[in-house]
Amino acid sequence: MNSVSVRLAQKEDIPAIEGLIPESVRGLSQNHYTEQQIESALRYIFGVDSQLIADGTYYVAEIDRSFVGCGGWSKRKTLFGGDQTKQGTDPLLDPATEPARIRAFYVHPAWARRGIGSRIMETCEKAALAAGFSRMELGATLPGVPLYQAFGFVPIEEIEAPMPDGVTLPIVRMGKNIGQD
Repeated sequence: MNSVSVRLAQKEDIPAIEGLIPESVRGLSQNHYTEQQIESALRYIFGVDSQLIADGTYYVAEIDRSFVGCGGWSKRKTLFGGDQTKQGTDPLLDPATEPARIRAFYVHPAWARRGIGSRIMETCEKAALAAGFSRMELGATLPGVPLYQAFGFVPIEEIEAPMPDGVTLPIVRMGKNIGQD
């Protein structure tokens, strides 16, 4: 496999990220969600969270200058969802008492299970630790649960995320302690 580079996402990357998200979701969620759940979630939940890019906590993975994945971490309260789910400000978390969030991981289906998500996760964990966090939480889609378990995340609760069209999306809230090696 050609070399994977992981770098901070820039505002100019948003169109490419917006193109990657539906490919990732449609390609990797088929065995976990119905077509209705996938399409509804693409409309109401999955999308770019521009606050992550502005905060400098979102990354893109590239191979030969092609986007193959993206994901990030957050120092804000939102657990999941893109700009379309935002209502008001997204307050900062207190690293001393609250967990950082792992957010918006998407990998192109052609590059799935080749270490792309792992590279981004390692980058996020190091950055969250450097920012003073000792715990991380996330809202995992069902196809993402195995990746997060491989990184030591454990399920906390199952969530049914309701969408405006009446469809719900099962999500697993997961967490792990970091920096305690």
